[in-house]
Amino acid sequence: MCRNIKTLFNFDPPATEEEIMAASLQFVRKVSGFNEPSKANADAFRAAVDEVAAAASRLLDSLVTNAEPRNRDVELERARARNAKRFGNPSSGGGNDG
Repeated sequence: MCRNIKTLFNFDPPATEEEIMAASLQFVRKVSGFNEPSKANADAFRAAVDEVAAAASRLLDSLVTNAEPRNRDVELERARARNAKRFGNPSSGGGNDG
């Protein structure tokens, strides 16, 4: 799936409408292959984003868990640590020395 689509479930505070729309836009871009649709496809593209966002909102509202909500700041730090391990520490110059 698209790496730019973030997990939105079980965060405190809950996902915002803007986050849901951004994830929906990324999904429709991925599925359609368009970053920006042509004028001929713009209405269908926008309608798809709205429909995906509505479905995502319904899904998020209906999901249940016993797990504690995740903290956005903690998850961001974990993602940074994973990226540093995977791609190297960007503050170390970022070069490929080997």
